[in-house]
Amino acid sequence: MNGWLVLPIVAPLLAAVVALLLRSRRGAGRLALLGASAAIAAAGAALVAHTADGALAVLGVGGWTPPIAITLVADRLSSALVLVTGLVGLAVALSDDGEGRAALRGVLAPILLAGVCLSFLTGDLFNLYVGFEVMLMASFALIALEARPGEVRAGLVYTLPSLLASLLLLTAVGLTYAATGALNMADVARRLPDVPHGTALLLSVLYLLAFASKAALVPLHLWLPGSYPHTAPLTAALFSGLLTKVGVYALFRVHTLIFAPLGLALPDVVLGAACVTMLVGVLGAVAGKDLRTILSFHIVSQIGYMLLGPGLLTPLAMAGAVVYLLHHIVVKTALFLVSACIERSRGTGELARLGGLLRGAPKLAALFGLAALSLAGVPPFSGFWAKLALVRAGLDAEAWTATGLAVAVGLLTVFSMSKIWDQAFWKAEPDAETSLVRPSRASGAALLVVVSLLLAASAEPLVQFARGAAEQLLAPVEYLRLVGGAG
Repeated sequence: MNGWLVLPIVAPLLAAVVALLLRSRRGAGRLALLGASAAIAAAGAALVAHTADGALAVLGVGGWTPPIAITLVADRLSSALVLVTGLVGLAVALSDDGEGRAALRGVLAPILLAGVCLSFLTGDLFNLYVGFEVMLMASFALIALEARPGEVRAGLVYTLPSLLASLLLLTAVGLTYAATGALNMADVARRLPDVPHGTALLLSVLYLLAFASKAALVPLHLWLPGSYPHTAPLTAALFSGLLTKVGVYALFRVHTLIFAPLGLALPDVVLGAACVTMLVGVLGAVAGKDLRTILSFHIVSQIGYMLLGPGLLTPLAMAGAVVYLLHHIVVKTALFLVSACIERSRGTGELARLGGLLRGAPKLAALFGLAALSLAGVPPFSGFWAKLALVRAGLDAEAWTATGLAVAVGLLTVFSMSKIWDQAFWKAEPDAETSLVRPSRASGAALLVVVSLLLAASAEPLVQFARGAAEQLLAPVEYLRLVGGAG
């Protein structure tokens, strides 16, 4: 399986080089992104098949053995995330009809995907930081190069908090090495019990703050609604599905592997922050008057649901969080791609200036409706099964406030999504040029909506897969043995 571990990182970097060399040729960037995403999806599918029974795929780069080697590792969760990363890349590439700076997207988007996959597959804290930095460089370049006149400020709103979070993460990594003499995650987990309690607690807080900022957890979330609505539509779609989820994944991995065994995962703090994040995010969506502003605040709100997993820190809660993470990547990217179709055809995403899309673009309306129902957690869509698992976990843990809030936020999500439906699709607008919505632009959204429906249809095996992933997170015996080189 060694090749499948390397492919999701190497293939997009090679695709970026090819796109750079052929940037003068129309369509080269789109083909490069398609090829890179297809390679990532193929590798992810192979890794999912390999890890489905609980096995791990582990590779020590350069022929070295763990814990000395730079280690790549895939378990159930990381394999599934690599697969959906490839699907997101494919959807964005399919939706790209060559408008704007398509050649630059073909260079930078694969680099971003490589950083995402490195973050999901690394077993090393420093290379986790490297993965975040690769994503940051590529994403900032995409924002800056594709920004509309007068909206370059969005790049600063996005980049400055990200740089501060990266500095915090680098500080945590440096202090971890100083305290333990190791960077391999499993090796750090074995050595941390010998570190003074105060030092270990400080490390836990530093990692939590860094990952909370990367994941847009309230109150470290303002960079997201301040930047996503002002970037190029396809770039926002790529960001919406992936960037914050890498922060969520990193928090899942580091806190369950390294800090939870010592009682330093701070579940009460995480649970409180998750509740506040759910509420603040959905209230921002309810108040929003623009498509991408509403959808951006929904990202913040849904991150709160995902963090209920490590907040409750039970097997069922973590399983629900895993389902939610996978479902949200797919559905949120689909919604942003639908928004991109609307903005590129109408020239605006302001709800007051939209209308008539149900009659003028019924297929696009169907795609939005299906994705919105899933996001809101309406049965039997994929979002329902994720929320059901989290609500049941909350009731089992007697976390009444968090559980009640999760249900209430779900109702507010339905309300805010119905506002988009009423203003953009249902409201009559006889003078609107609805015929300008090209079918090719909606192909990526259609792909992801089909994936979300397949997730809903496969609810039972999906939940069982997520239970296995949660068990690997909470009881990482094999991870410690194979990645840390323990006997």
